[in-house]
Amino acid sequence: MVGAQLVMLPFDPKDHVATSTALAFQLGGVAYLVGFVVLMLFVVASHEWLEAGAGLLGAAATVATVVGTMLLGGDLWFETFAVPWLADEAPSAFDTDPTVLLAVGALSSYLLFAVGWVLYGVASHRAHVPVAISVAIVIGGALGFQALLSPWGVPLGLAVGALGVWLIRRKAAPDDRTATGAGSTEPVLP
Repeated sequence: MVGAQLVMLPFDPKDHVATSTALAFQLGGVAYLVGFVVLMLFVVASHEWLEAGAGLLGAAATVATVVGTMLLGGDLWFETFAVPWLADEAPSAFDTDPTVLLAVGALSSYLLFAVGWVLYGVASHRAHVPVAISVAIVIGGALGFQALLSPWGVPLGLAVGALGVWLIRRKAAPDDRTATGAGSTEPVLP
């Protein structure tokens, strides 16, 4: 995600025709879409851990994050594959205002993505993730409202990467390979 956003950074997001037809931007879009797929897989893979550590909030965060990431990923798919075709075949389409339905769909995608990741960050804190990582996820989620525009997806990509590293290192620690004792609030990592 971070690398793709850095590739797309020099392009003007308001110039749909020139930007979407540039090969470097198209390759960055494909890489970013792959990043979104990995992001979705990460949420699915971490749901048991998050729900065990944060309870109902973890379950709600998982659902909100999956829905928001899926919706924004759909928008990203359209931007990656359909917009370059429109730029070639019907460039005047970009000179019109979006329909109300398109505007509502776009805004709900951005909002649900941001809300889902903010909730995921809060639930991560409740699941005993270090405060710095949890706060970084909350900030990345809030900035994720504009995640399709570079560089706004970079903070979330870095924060989720840090969480992944932390989870791997925790799982590899000898103390975490066995179940915790009775009365412990620490979740057992998968």
